[in-house]
Amino acid sequence: MYELKFTPAATRDWRKLPLSIQQQIAPHLDQLSSEPRPHGVKKLKGFQNIYRVRSGDYRIIYEIENSSKIIWITKIMGRKDEY
Repeated sequence: MYELKFTPAATRDWRKLPLSIQQQIAPHLDQLSSEPRPHGVKKLKGFQNIYRVRSGDYRIIYEIENSSKIIWITKIMGRKDEY
């Protein structure tokens, strides 16, 4: 099992989301702790261990630290926003 941690920016993103969107995204976050590379995950080009997973019209950007079993949620954004 991996431990999920939020960066300060991701925490701000999470708090800005409406409750209905938070409830939509929460199961995907739970899934990441048991399977850090689920079906449909994309590795971001130009970065070593940064991935994105889709949840409806939102993207969860995260970094995997395999050695310490930590997943850092770095950004949660709408599909229209840039990385």
